[in-house]
Order: sequence, then C-alpha cells, then structure tokens
Amino acid sequence: MRAAVMHGPNLNRLGKRRPEKYGHATLDDIGKDCQATGERLGLTIETIQSNHEGTLIDWLHERQDSLDLIVLNPAGLTGYAYSLLDTICDTGLPFGIVHISQFHAIDGLTRQDIFAPHATVYITGLGWRGYSTALEALTRKIDEKKS
Repeated sequence: MRAAVMHGPNLNRLGKRRPEKYGHATLDDIGKDCQATGERLGLTIETIQSNHEGTLIDWLHERQDSLDLIVLNPAGLTGYAYSLLDTICDTGLPFGIVHISQFHAIDGLTRQDIFAPHATVYITGLGWRGYSTALEALTRKIDEKKS
C-alpha cells in the first residue's frame, strides 16, 4: 500500500519554531519515523511539505490514483483551505488529520478545523507521534474493511 504524508505551512521550521509548543523534533525526524512506521506496516510513504496550498493540491493530483491513504497536517491552512479539503475528499481515500499541538487550545482561541468532520482519523495534541499513530489507525481501518 502507498501513503501520502502531507505537511502544511511552517512545518519546515519544526524544531526551531516555538519548541516549547511544538517540541524539538524536526520535519526530518518525523519523516524518518513515518518511514520506519511504513516499513513495519508494509506501506510505501511519500511526503511533501509546502507553505502553499496550491502546491499541495498539485502534488496530490499527480499521485492520488496510486495512493491508498493520506495523512495531513494542514497547519495554518486548517481553517480555510477549502480547495485542499475538496481535493482530498475527491480522492475518496481514507485520510487522517494530525495536529502536533492541541489544536483546539492554540493561543486560547476558538479555532475551526474544516477537515475534522471529513477525516477518517483525527489526532490532535499527541506531538510528532501523531503521524505514526495516524498511519497505524488508517492501515488498520483499511485492513478491517477488506476482511
């Protein structure tokens, strides 16, 4: 099986950007963990990080027919990236949303996650381990559906 792991804006700065909130793990650390999880689960992992919604959409368009599942941390796009949401929903694939920090408690503000009602798996506040947890949960759901 093939999985896409997609990272939104500013996640390229992980490890340097507000480590007290987002931790010290870098995007490279997360990528290595996802690859190790993928190997254990029999998944081929493809990753992308972009600060631009259109880049994420184009990348997914190019690969969606060869994918089995998607994990996305929309980051700063969480509340308004309707085009990206439409693209992911149009794939018909199971997908997980991951937020490293507790999304609903960011800066004490009430925030909307437009992806949440559509996600097969939703993980928030588990830190960088949320990605591997999402991969495991989605793989399990696909396997259960096949049985």
